[in-house]
Amino acid sequence: MVKKKTIVDNTKYRPELLEDIMGAGFGRYAKYIIQERALPDARDGLKPVQRRILYAMYHDGNTWDYAYRKSAKTVGLVIGNYHPHGDTSVYDAMVRMSQDWKVRLPLIDMHGNNGSIDDDPAAAMRYTEARLAKVTQVMEEDLDKNTVEMAPNFDDTEHEPTVLPVPFPVMLVNGATGIAAGYATNMPPHNLNEVVDATIYRIQNPESALTDVMDILTGPDFPTGGIVQGEAGIRDAFTTGKGRIVVRSKCEIHEEKSCQQIIITEIPYEVVKGQLVKKMDEIRVSKDIDGILDVRDESDREGLRIVVDVRKDIDANMILNYFYKNTDLQVYYNYNNVAIIDKRPVQVGLLGLLDAFIAFRKEVVLRRSRYELDKMEARCHIIEGLMKAVSILDEVIRIIRASQDKGDAKRNLMNEFGFDEPQSEAIVSLRLYRLSNTDIITLREEFAELVNQIEETKAIIENENVLHSVIIKELRNVKKEYGQERRTRIEAEVEEINYDKTAMIANERVVVTVSRDGYLKRVSMRSYNAVGDQETSIKDGDVLIGTTECDTLDTLLLFTSKGNYASIPVWQIDEGKWKDVGMHLNKVVRIDGEDKIKNAILIKSFDTYAWIVTVSSAGQIKKTPVNNWQVERNNKVMTAMNLSKDAEMIHAFIAYRNQQILMVSKDGYSYRFAIEDIPATGVKSKGVKAMNLGKGDKLAWGCVMNAEDPAVLYMTNVGQMKRIHTEEIVFGNRPMKGNLICKRLKTNPSIVTLAKAVSAGEELIFKDPERQVLRASEVPLKPRESGFGSPLVLKDGWDLYRGIDECRIIDIPKDADNEVHEDVERLSLFDEKEG
Repeated sequence: MVKKKTIVDNTKYRPELLEDIMGAGFGRYAKYIIQERALPDARDGLKPVQRRILYAMYHDGNTWDYAYRKSAKTVGLVIGNYHPHGDTSVYDAMVRMSQDWKVRLPLIDMHGNNGSIDDDPAAAMRYTEARLAKVTQVMEEDLDKNTVEMAPNFDDTEHEPTVLPVPFPVMLVNGATGIAAGYATNMPPHNLNEVVDATIYRIQNPESALTDVMDILTGPDFPTGGIVQGEAGIRDAFTTGKGRIVVRSKCEIHEEKSCQQIIITEIPYEVVKGQLVKKMDEIRVSKDIDGILDVRDESDREGLRIVVDVRKDIDANMILNYFYKNTDLQVYYNYNNVAIIDKRPVQVGLLGLLDAFIAFRKEVVLRRSRYELDKMEARCHIIEGLMKAVSILDEVIRIIRASQDKGDAKRNLMNEFGFDEPQSEAIVSLRLYRLSNTDIITLREEFAELVNQIEETKAIIENENVLHSVIIKELRNVKKEYGQERRTRIEAEVEEINYDKTAMIANERVVVTVSRDGYLKRVSMRSYNAVGDQETSIKDGDVLIGTTECDTLDTLLLFTSKGNYASIPVWQIDEGKWKDVGMHLNKVVRIDGEDKIKNAILIKSFDTYAWIVTVSSAGQIKKTPVNNWQVERNNKVMTAMNLSKDAEMIHAFIAYRNQQILMVSKDGYSYRFAIEDIPATGVKSKGVKAMNLGKGDKLAWGCVMNAEDPAVLYMTNVGQMKRIHTEEIVFGNRPMKGNLICKRLKTNPSIVTLAKAVSAGEELIFKDPERQVLRASEVPLKPRESGFGSPLVLKDGWDLYRGIDECRIIDIPKDADNEVHEDVERLSLFDEKEG
C-alpha cells in the first residue's frame, strides 16, 4: 500500500516573529484596559463599570424615588447587558460608590451592610439592596434627549451611553483610583461647592490663571476630614497632575484628673481605622515609648473617636508626634491625575480637567437644545394645522365622513386643504371633545408659549453667552441642592515632626547579652539578681560575646566579620528571661546570615574624646572618632570598614588619647606604636597599613594597650601562652614589621592568634565547655626568644572571653585634633609606598 503524500499549501500561512505577535496582542489588550476598564473619563468622571451600573439602574427604573431592589439583580443586569466580566468586580464598584467614607458624594444608596471604615467587607449581594442616590437624577435626566452618543453593547442587543450627561465635574468631586497597563490614576475628592464655583469662574474667565482658580478650589476635601498640609504639593498637582501632600488626623489633647488624653476625631483618607488602633496599641504593649496607659476605639454612630490615655508626667505632644511618625495617623497622599481625554490617557492638571468638563457640558447643552428645538418646532407645526382645521371644521368633518378609511381621510385632507402628513395625522386622530372653544384657546396659548421657548432655545444655540448662563444656572442648582460644608482643613506648610525618642523611654538598669550569631536579650536587674551565678542560655553552636550592665538609654554598637556594624539602642532589645536565647538581630536590623558578630561596644554618650579602631586580616587599621558612629536610622547594618577581597574584620575596640596600639602577626612578629600615628578617617573608609608582613604572613591581632602595662599575653591557635615584659616589645612608627616574640620552629611552628596587655591579678575567662578561669600571674613570664607554655588544657572550641567594652565619657580637650580625613585611598597608597 502506497502512502499518500501530504502537501502543505504555504500560501495559507504567513511567518511572523513571536515577539511581534505577543506585542500586537498585548498592545490591543493594554488599549482595552486603559480605555474600557481602569481609567475614568474626564467628561463624566466615571469608569466604564461605574457608568454601566448607573445606566443599568436608571434604565431599569431603580431610581431614588422608588423602593430598593436586591443588589444581585442589578449586578445581573449589568453583567448580562453591558459589562461581561466578574460579578465581584461589579458589586465591589457598586459598594464603593455607596460608601460615604470613600467618596465625597455617594452615587448609590445601599440598604444593608456596605462595609465600614474598619475595612469590614460588605455583605454578599444577595443580602443587600440598592437604588440610585438622589444626585443621579441630574446626572442622567437628559439621556433621552440625544445629549450623548449611544453605542451598541457587547452583543449588539442594546445600546448604552458612551458617557453620562453630568451637569458638574464628578471626577473632581469624588476623585478616582485605578491601575491600567502602564498607567495609574490617583485623584482625591474635592468639595462640591468649591468645584462648582471654580467651574463657574473658569467659564466666565476662560483665560484665568491657576492661582485665581486655587483661591476658590483650595485643595482636596476628604470624606473622612483630617488636615492637609503642603500648599506646594497641591499647586504641583493642580499644575502638572502630580504632587504629594501630607494628610494628618485631627487630634486634641485634654487634661483629665488622672491622666492626659489624646482624642482623635478624624483620620486620613483610606486609612483603616481598626489597623491604625491596633498599631497604636502595639506601640503601647511593646513599650517602644514610655507613658501610654491605654489605647481604645470609642467610635459609635455619632462619629469616629479614638482615645489614648497618657501619664500625667509625660509630654503628650511628644507621644502624638511619635504616632504621626510611626503610624498612619499621618500619611502621604500622592496625586496622579490621569484621565481619558479624547480617547487617550492624559496626565492633566486642574485647569485641564475643568476645561475638558466645560467643553463636554457645552456639547451636552447644545445637543439637548437642538433636540428640544426640533421637538418644539414639530409641535408648533402640528398646532398650526389643528387651529386651521378648527377654522374650517365643517368642511373637515365632511371630508372625513366621505372618506373610506383613515388613510383615505388623510390623503383627502392633504389634497383639499394643503395639510402635510403630520398635520393630517393629528387631525384625524383628534377626539371630538377637543373641538370645544376652550381647547382652541388652549392651543393658541400653547402655540404662543412654544414660540417663546423656541426663541430662547435658538438663543442658547446661537449665542455663547446665553449657553454659558444656562450651564452656570444648572451648576448653581446642583450646588444649592447637594452642596456640603468643607470637612478637610488646608494648611500651607508641612509641619516638621520633632520628638526626642529618649525622652519617652523609661531609663532603668538592665543586663544585656550579645552572642556571635546575633542573638541579644535585655534582662531586668530583678530577674538577673534572682538567678545568681547561673549561665545564660545561648543557641547550640553559638558563642557568647559578652554580658554587661547598662541603662536602657545606652547604645550598643555591634561589629561584624564582614566589616559592618549595627547601632542598637538598648531599649530596642526585647526584654526576656536570663534563660531565654533572646531575639535575633534581624528583628530590628537586616543582616546577612553569614555575617557574625566580632565585638560589642557600649556607648553611653557619643560626645566623647575617643576613637573606635578596627583591624582587618589584610593588615589594615582604621581610627574613627566615636561621634562619627552615631546614626539616625538603624534598620540595617552599615559599613564599618571597607575591606579588600577575602579579608575580614578581626577586631574592633575603643582607644583613647596617649594610648598605644599592639600588632602581632601569625608568624609571631609584634610591635607597638602610638595611637596618634593613625590618621582619623570616616566610618566607610578602608584605613591605612598597620604592619609590614613577610611573605605568607598575615595579621593575627591588633589591640589597644597603655605604656604602663607591665606585660603582654600572647596565645597560639592550640591554646599555648606566655607573657612578655612590655619593654621587650619594640616601639616604633607605623608601619613596621616588628620583632619575633617567640622562637620560630621549622617543624610545627606556633601560630599566634591573640595578644592582650594584662596585669598580674587579671582573670582570663575561656569559653570552652568547662568555662575555665585563669589568672594572668599563672601564665609563665618568659623572655621574647623563648617558646610558649601550657598553663591549662583547653577543650575543643575554646576562645578567650572578650566581653562588651564600655566607652568612657571624656571631655574633648582644647588642643584636640578633630580633623577627619576622607581621602583614605590617597593615605593608604602613601603608607604603602612609605612602608
